[in-house]
Amino acid sequence: MGPLSTKLFSFGQFLCRVFFRIFYRVELIGKENIPVDDGVLLCSNHIHNLDPPLVGCFLKRKTRFMAKAELFEAPILKTLLPKLGTFPIRRGMSDRQALRTGLKLLSDSELIGVFPEGTRSKTGTLGKGLTGVGFFALRSKAAVVPCAVIGTYKPFSKLKLVYGQPIDMTTLRNEKASAEQATEQIMASIQQLLDTHKTH
Repeated sequence: MGPLSTKLFSFGQFLCRVFFRIFYRVELIGKENIPVDDGVLLCSNHIHNLDPPLVGCFLKRKTRFMAKAELFEAPILKTLLPKLGTFPIRRGMSDRQALRTGLKLLSDSELIGVFPEGTRSKTGTLGKGLTGVGFFALRSKAAVVPCAVIGTYKPFSKLKLVYGQPIDMTTLRNEKASAEQATEQIMASIQQLLDTHKTH
């Protein structure tokens, strides 16, 4: 991102932090688990349209999100999203150009945010992950960090945002495991965060 885009992103982060602190009383857990300089694949559950700004706004690093290609067809978003570092992917996470872009960003030590389910959960429970996220995890050397958004997004209620410890992908990478196997491990780690930190 250029200087203008960087300033726009930082300003957007600030506004989002204020918004979420006021309206959703966000409890932030595990921020120290995000590596400072290395490539990071940040994998979160997806329960609301506000998940992307929530997941990214509390981090000092810039988060490059993948977003469904349809959003880039909207008049305002097609200009705004690229300036915020977002890049498009077609449904199903099998878009080769998006996969190449993601791998390049990870090799350049960028932080990429993904929602492995590919769409929002209507029930709030974690769905099946798409294999594209496993492809990124296996084909890059990036740290793979699970993330959990816990709550209902009811105004003035409490939301938990949990960043887990990086997942050890060494064995799967050495054994040349399938993308599906890697995705299953990532989803299991997200589920563990949800189970451990769920609001009673």
